[in-house]
Amino acid sequence: MLNETAMEQKTEELLASLGVTTVRSVRTEVERLSGGQRQAIAIARSLLGEPKMVLLDEPTAALGVVQTKHILDLIQRLRDRGLGVIVISHNLADVFKVADRVTVLRLGRVAGDFKISDSSQEEIVAAITGAEFGGGQERPTEEAPL
Repeated sequence: MLNETAMEQKTEELLASLGVTTVRSVRTEVERLSGGQRQAIAIARSLLGEPKMVLLDEPTAALGVVQTKHILDLIQRLRDRGLGVIVISHNLADVFKVADRVTVLRLGRVAGDFKISDSSQEEIVAAITGAEFGGGQERPTEEAPL
């Protein structure tokens, strides 16, 4: 038998500890929540097993400016709790707000590994597009014959 009172209390404590204050009631049906609220609930739900790391794939996709800020703040709070957080995102502005490092994958291979503090968005875009190798070309692995 489920203890709904205990489940509600644990949910409220978890949301409060993450600073998720936009959900008025834990009994609200998910379909009635905004996109940002749904994303916050999904992230909070992932913490129920007390993981050491969280993987977020495009966590701010299709969210408005205010909702995106809430999710980025939530990601920062996860980091502050000592969790490892991996964020997969094409939005470099968001990445630069929450990441320490960026690893760029292009064509299934690591195209660059950057410390945010030592990098610019332009450098990362060049790694994404392959521009640093001459307009999207792969880096030559051996010299062409003469």
